[in-house]
Amino acid sequence: MNRSITQDLGKTSPALDRELEAAITAHNRATEAGTNVWIGAEPTFTDRLSEAPEWLSEALGEDKERRARSLLTNLHEAHPGAVCLRTLGRQYAREPKPRWCYGLYARRDGQPVWSGPPDRLVDGQPSVATLTQLPQFRASLVEALSAAGWAAETVTLAYAPEAQDAPEVQDAPEAQDAPAAQAQDTGESVRFVCRREGSIGCCDPSVDPRLGRATIHQGPVEGAGLVDDLADDGNLLVLLHAGSGDDSNSFWIELPSFASVDTFLEFLTVLARACTDFGVESLGLRGFPPPVDASVAWTTLTPDPAVLEVNQAPQPDMESFHRANRMLFELAERSGLSPYRLQYNGAVSDSGGGGQLTIGGSSPRESPFFTEPKLLPRLIRYVIRHPSLSYWFATQYVGGSSQSPRPDEGVRESFLELDIALEHLERLDELSPEVLWGTLRHFLADASGNPHRSELNIEKLDNPFLPGRGRQGLVEFRALSMAKNMRLASARALLFRGIVVMLTREDKVSELVDWGDELHDRFALPYYLALDLQTVFADLTAAGLGLGTALEALLLDREDCVLGVADFEGCRVRLEQALEFWPLVGDVASQEAGGSRLVDASTSRLQVLLTAEGPDAEAKLDALKVSVNGHRLPLGHAPLAGPNTRVLGLRYRSFVPWNGLHPALGAESGIDVRVQHASGRSLGVKLHPWRPSGDAYPGLPSDLQDAAERRVERAVVQIKNMQKKADPHVPRESAVTRYCLDLRRLGVGRSHSPT
Repeated sequence: MNRSITQDLGKTSPALDRELEAAITAHNRATEAGTNVWIGAEPTFTDRLSEAPEWLSEALGEDKERRARSLLTNLHEAHPGAVCLRTLGRQYAREPKPRWCYGLYARRDGQPVWSGPPDRLVDGQPSVATLTQLPQFRASLVEALSAAGWAAETVTLAYAPEAQDAPEVQDAPEAQDAPAAQAQDTGESVRFVCRREGSIGCCDPSVDPRLGRATIHQGPVEGAGLVDDLADDGNLLVLLHAGSGDDSNSFWIELPSFASVDTFLEFLTVLARACTDFGVESLGLRGFPPPVDASVAWTTLTPDPAVLEVNQAPQPDMESFHRANRMLFELAERSGLSPYRLQYNGAVSDSGGGGQLTIGGSSPRESPFFTEPKLLPRLIRYVIRHPSLSYWFATQYVGGSSQSPRPDEGVRESFLELDIALEHLERLDELSPEVLWGTLRHFLADASGNPHRSELNIEKLDNPFLPGRGRQGLVEFRALSMAKNMRLASARALLFRGIVVMLTREDKVSELVDWGDELHDRFALPYYLALDLQTVFADLTAAGLGLGTALEALLLDREDCVLGVADFEGCRVRLEQALEFWPLVGDVASQEAGGSRLVDASTSRLQVLLTAEGPDAEAKLDALKVSVNGHRLPLGHAPLAGPNTRVLGLRYRSFVPWNGLHPALGAESGIDVRVQHASGRSLGVKLHPWRPSGDAYPGLPSDLQDAAERRVERAVVQIKNMQKKADPHVPRESAVTRYCLDLRRLGVGRSHSPT
């Protein structure tokens, strides 16, 4: 078993586990009275040792689907009595049909949902035996439903459905006996229609063509989305497909859309009993997504570029969330899946798909955003006031062109209008879900108007234009990378749920804060983001929802982003990766229909931090002068730095893109940080993007420790006495902001080495 993954699962730090569990218990105790805040998650996992396209950039692949089946099997074993279902994933432009989706459906009270034959999760071609049994199997299901008080009738096709889900048959004569009619359906699929109450009415597909619809698992989903208009009328069309009966399922049943959980569970009970009586050894269930309410948990596995995405069932409290989260990480590891990737040079990145959190209620109408209508405006103001919530836990790609832009990263006029909208909402005595969503939907979207790309995603809050999914009372936090371990994932959930609960009780930020240029200048630096996040911690503590020092330290940890550390003349020099806000390039509008967009990621940003301790700390720092690639770094320039601290950002071009901004601007081959002391001694730290020797790595890092050693190797430290001091260049005024020096304004990029 991989050492680093095992450690990250929480098996080697029982003290921190106890702190986490104690914080969760305290949180639940503080929120149990009158709090209806459910929290869900969308973690993503990858095979970090694979460089196959499906684990680097592509959404679909055979191995990814195999891993999904493995993880589903593990989840099913951990939830006896649950049922596996195959439904449809998202339909994306330029893809011929919806992506696959595997799901696990279980009752929250632990009672079994399914007692029928197992799903082997293996596809196979129909066999002669199962083809022969298919009409009889249908007859037994119709009989069982009728005996249970349902109305049920067979449906006979006199033609092949649109997508050829059954072989073509001859036209039926006007009069024939029942056995002859059944014989016409002896193909790869047959069907029947049923309803729980009332009469079915028409069973003839020549009269009602909806009865002859093809399987939904072939071809694209057209129009407004997946809609079962027969089910809207109360009639439930069930398709039966023959399997191989060997290593794969004997039969497949394609389920309609059920209006209620109770009806669906009753149908499954009758179906399981009928399958047992008929002697079915294995059965696969697929079709429309099942109905969901607070009594059941529905977890799905879907493919996304480079990752397998898990849409976890939401949980009513943090104890339930933490328990499910721990289990998921353990089972994912058993399936060979990782929450992070390790790059050749030791850099640590998330899985590649993010780790979003969702907030809602026990039902759409019980969502805290509807029962406390002022909550969402408060949350918007609070997140804008605290950029750390947007950037500290984010993926590498942040800013107005990213997948999770803030409302103040778009068009200036839009942000000003948001301020007006929030004022209007505050003045309303009654605030309906329709008005709340209708007022804010234009502002919580990216520059193209895409509501899915927003730090606070409300496309599933009360959206009438998203059939079946738009009115769930949900708000999604999208500015989150995938947590690299179970503890961090639970700690983040505790933080964001605590913020939501706090804001249901009181408004912490009464006016919209306009950060202006400081948003991408000051808050690009980890130093200032950490200070801001600590004020969030303080707010939670004051509200009785504090996380405790251990979890705060866990959330503040960024050791994976440290590029080099050196002690010199009583001071510590720390170089750390900072944030950069990459722009889209090219014809952005035409790229919207594709699976990716063109980004110029050639700019990098570092944070240079000097600290000292003791009564003479300021004197120690004043005795140092810092330069980067031959240019003086004005460390004293940055305001708001704490005592005994000097900090500034450094921007530079790390490579020249084939298609990007500034085509005549070269790239820096490395970063030379020189710290000169008044005594004449000098510290040099050269950051290399690769091995200093230029040699190839033997392969990907084996674990986190190996990755850390590779990062250390890339920072070459030298201390020497300077016989002759070479004064660095003073950068021109245009290259220096309040918080950063931009090397791109000082030259065309060239190689620098210590002298």
